[in-house]
Amino acid sequence: MARRQAFRNMALIGMPGAGKSTVGVLLAKHWALAFTDTDLLIQTGEGRHLAQIIGRLGIDGFCDLESRYLEGLAETSGVIATGGSVVYRPAGMARLQALGPVVYLDVPPPVLAGRLGDLDRRGVIRAPGQDLADLHRERDPLYRRYADHVVDCGDLTPERVALRIMATLGVDVAADSLFSDRAVLKGDAPMDLSV
Repeated sequence: MARRQAFRNMALIGMPGAGKSTVGVLLAKHWALAFTDTDLLIQTGEGRHLAQIIGRLGIDGFCDLESRYLEGLAETSGVIATGGSVVYRPAGMARLQALGPVVYLDVPPPVLAGRLGDLDRRGVIRAPGQDLADLHRERDPLYRRYADHVVDCGDLTPERVALRIMATLGVDVAADSLFSDRAVLKGDAPMDLSV
């Protein structure tokens, strides 16, 4: 049996395409916690897709709205997968930090570029003409400022990122059965869980 984590909530932050939602679901299932995707929370609350909301409110307006949703998160939000732009508003980040550990999923721009399609259609907040590498250079220091833990994800699978997060948070992954029966890990070379 897995050792129970010492927190009721944790937040995953990082660039679009970092895998916050995918990894968040894996961790929430494993720890029997709720899962909250703040992008979906905003979309359902506003009744529109992110790109439509951004188009209507503009970048600053959207960031203000996103922060209000974060500030209203319940004490039982569980594993929280955030939008990439959460770091632009200190009040929203303060709420995430008050809820539990904040983990930055650090994925390099070339890996992100391979995962992402049309940034505008996806609803990625960025200045006109700003490419993914520029956006990463702008946000990386902010993610690091707010994170309690930084996890180097490289091009790891979501399962391996989840294991790395668990190791970072002090869960004994050697004794944990999170993905021990998953074919994705069978036959793999030993994984470096150092952070």
